[in-house]
Amino acid sequence: MTEPGPSAPAAVPAGVSAQVPASAPVPVSAPAPPPAPLAPALPHARAADLLRARERPRIAILMLSAMGDAVHVLPVANALRRAYPAAHLTWIVQPVPHRLVAGHPAIDEFVLFRRRRGLRGWRSYAELGRALHGRHFDVLLALQVYFKAGLIAALAPAEVKLGFDRARARDANWLFTNERIRPRPVGHVQDQYFEFLEHLGVPPDPVEWRLAPADDERPRQRAFFDALDRPAAALVVGTSKPEKNWRPSLWARLAAALTYDFGLRPVIVGGPSAAEREVAEVIRRESGVEVVSALGDDVRKLLWLLDGARLVVSPDTGPLHIARALETPVVGLYGYTNPRRYGPYRRFTELVVDGYARWPGEDYPCSMAHRTDGMTRVRLPMVLEKVELALSLREKA
Repeated sequence: MTEPGPSAPAAVPAGVSAQVPASAPVPVSAPAPPPAPLAPALPHARAADLLRARERPRIAILMLSAMGDAVHVLPVANALRRAYPAAHLTWIVQPVPHRLVAGHPAIDEFVLFRRRRGLRGWRSYAELGRALHGRHFDVLLALQVYFKAGLIAALAPAEVKLGFDRARARDANWLFTNERIRPRPVGHVQDQYFEFLEHLGVPPDPVEWRLAPADDERPRQRAFFDALDRPAAALVVGTSKPEKNWRPSLWARLAAALTYDFGLRPVIVGGPSAAEREVAEVIRRESGVEVVSALGDDVRKLLWLLDGARLVVSPDTGPLHIARALETPVVGLYGYTNPRRYGPYRRFTELVVDGYARWPGEDYPCSMAHRTDGMTRVRLPMVLEKVELALSLREKA
């Protein structure tokens, strides 16, 4: 589920840790909520024993890339903070998702991995090794299963490196961990991350993201939406995989319907890619209505745009999961990926337009399998029906 996201000026120098900035909306030093009672850990969970034995356990989270996955990490971090208020939590992450979650109140420290391509790739690992030098973690949660994450797990100085079972660890990633969660069938991505909490005896509920615009971002947000003549419908028109994308002509027809039938102003949000800009131009040209393009490379702006919209329409990509975390009604367009695995978690599932199903009501299993023809089954009337439902949910809230 790795998606390219908007980028922004680097927050910290390469290869060094990023402390939570003083401008964070909720500082780490704020009074912690009462810790949740710990559930029994799984048998032979050495990681759980270590955490319970330490007065201030040191926990590292390894999740490098993809904004959607970064969103899924946040309930894990919040649950760990509730269970261990005195813990020191470090997140090893790449720059783009870091810009989304920087300053989050559950995280004490971010360590950035700046990946280089080609022959210079080894320098990325050398820099990270220097950044991690002198640290020691009681437990590392290896939430990412790709080979590059395995190499970083090998570099991280942790007593227990907790990872996925062999069946679900890709690229022989299990070789880089020394304790593993138990094997299970494929489930929702969020639930799979919660399996790490279960292994540690930490309850995931209440599921909290605690993701919101910062106080100093609110004036820009208000100015943007005040300048519109009607409430905004945020349209996420591009992903990293063409098979996930909806046809530009259908986006144009949706923009016209949002304007004439629902009294909304279409606002195109997402990254700065040429493909997204081409789709935006098609929507402008073919819709016959005023469309605002807010494409760009500012991740935090993307956050407050999704937060301020009346609703969001998006295929399976990072902004969809950000909208879910923000509690903004999101109409999900699914065809290539399985919504039972990658859909919005526990809320707005009724707003999913299910083109993954080959026929209405197909009882397909939760899986990682792709259906390359799925987005052709996402029809405009299906989307408009979900838009109407999303607006009724907003009115009831």
